[in-house]
Formats: sequence, C-alpha cells, structure tokens
Amino acid sequence: MERMEIRLRRAAKKSNLLTLFLMIRYLTHNEIDKKKWDKTIQHAFNGNIYACSWYLDIIHPYWNALVEDDYQQVMPLPINEKWNIKYMLHPFFSQQLGVFSKTLLYPDKVTEFINAIPNDVKYIEINFNSFNKIVKDSGILIPHKNHLVDLINTYARTQKHYSTNLKRNLKKSVKANITLHKTTKPEEVVTLFRKNRGKQVKQWNDHHYLRLQHLMYMSIHKGKGIIYGAYSERNTLLAGVFFLKSHNRLTFLFSGQSEEGKKVSAMAFIIDSVIRQFSPGNYTLDFEGSDNEGLARFYKSFGAVETLYYGLKINKLPFPLSALYKIKKLF
Repeated sequence: MERMEIRLRRAAKKSNLLTLFLMIRYLTHNEIDKKKWDKTIQHAFNGNIYACSWYLDIIHPYWNALVEDDYQQVMPLPINEKWNIKYMLHPFFSQQLGVFSKTLLYPDKVTEFINAIPNDVKYIEINFNSFNKIVKDSGILIPHKNHLVDLINTYARTQKHYSTNLKRNLKKSVKANITLHKTTKPEEVVTLFRKNRGKQVKQWNDHHYLRLQHLMYMSIHKGKGIIYGAYSERNTLLAGVFFLKSHNRLTFLFSGQSEEGKKVSAMAFIIDSVIRQFSPGNYTLDFEGSDNEGLARFYKSFGAVETLYYGLKINKLPFPLSALYKIKKLF
C-alpha cells in the first residue's frame, strides 16, 4: 500500500511538470534559461538575430519572456515601467520580434501568446515577425513594409532587375573612383549619420547612439556584424553601412552618408558591392524596411520584393491617459 502511494505521488509530480511545460509561462529576466532560449532561436523556422539573448540584452536589458513546452515556442517581452505603469514598446534597432517556434505556428497559437502577456502591462506597441499571423480582434494591427533581395542567383542575373536610374547612379560611383573598405569603425558610421540625416531624427539621444555602437561592436566580436565603408580618392568616408549576418540573412541595420556621398551614389555602391560579394549564395539581403516611400523606392531599385509584417497596439490605460493622441511620448 505504501509503495502504491509513492508511485501515485511520483506520477502526479510528473503530470504536474508535464502540465507546467505545456503551459505558456511568464518568466522574469533572471528566470530565463538563455542556453535553451538561444538554442530555440537558432533552430526556430522563423528565428532571427533580434531575438538572440545577447542581442536583447543590449537593446533592452532585463527583458522578460513567455515560454511554452520547455522552450519550444518563445516570445521576448521588452517591458518597462514608469509612474507605476507597465508598458511595452518595440525596442530600437530590432525590426521584428513576436513568437518564435521550432514547429509551425498557427494564428491561434500566436493569439495564445498575446493573451498570455501579463494583464498589468497596460500599453503595448510591438512588431511581430512576418511568420506570425495575428487575428484582428487581438488589438490594432499596423502593417509595415519590408524589402528583400534573394541572393541565390548570380550577380549578373540579379543585376538585370536593377532599375535604369540605379544603373546610371552606379556609373557615377565608378567614375568617382570610390573604394570599398571593411576597416571602418562603428563610431565613424554613427558620426557620419549624426552629422547628416541624424539631424532630422529627434527620437534618438546620446544614450541610444552609445547603445547602437555597443551593439555593432558586439555583433562584430561574435562574427555577426560587418561594416563597409565607401571612400573618396582623398580617403574621405562618403558612406558606411553596418550589416548583421545571421540566419541566412544580411540585414541592413544602420548606415550613414555625407552630402558628397549622395552626389556620387556611395550608398548604392556599397549595396551593389555586397550583392556582388554574396551572390550566388544562401543569403537574403534584408533592407529592414521601409514604410518611407523614398527609401522603399531606393530598395526596390535593386529588385527587392516587398513583404509585410505587422505591429500590434493594445491600449488598456485608464482614461484620460488612454485618449492621448501620442501616448508613446509619455514613456
């Protein structure tokens, strides 16, 4: 009789553990097993570099997570708190997060993860990855555009899809005798950006740029980042691009270009050089956007195909906070 009770208790314990693993569990940062997490992101059919634990540690320290079935499906949660209000905004320098899985994902499963976000998170604006199908009643869905070039073909074949205007601009860069180097430092590209287009980017401050430089250096250290710099005949940096290299993607994460660089199409020169270097190969050039029509037109000039991913907005803030036009500025 005593042996039977012991067996029953053991069976119940195993059953409880099995039930626990099959549930979607909310884990605080210190509870996350990062070895299991990274293994999942590595083998997930929709894995990307933004969801790697080291990457998340930089863009949003102390991120939390939802985990199911012993890390078979996971979702990072970049939760913050201000004025005793918990909220979740999509972190800078990461385009797509959401649910990642080792097996196929159905809309119902993505909905389960959304519903498992803690109820005390009162405001959410987060981008899901392009493989996450979100049902409309989950919240406000915001479509975003991305542009991709498959590098499986030869360079010559890919080049046939270049626009006439792009081909004309590339001739300018050849005529200007631009040279390409891989020794450009992250801070040089950041400085180039801040002196030019960065003057119009008001949402980034010194803290964000330092975080970006940290991210670039760490990516390079891990063999996941590459910087290309285009230089003039006078050895002046005209443009610089930082690419992430992971999950069979070359992701155009950040760039800077001077006015002189624009005149001689230095940015186009770098992208064309990267396409030439990695073609043919098992990579996709990911331009990481854009919803901006001008940038989208530039990306499409390389023959990029437009794809969609969705942002989700959920507002559970009490009135009158919930009625504010630009809530994100509060946080």
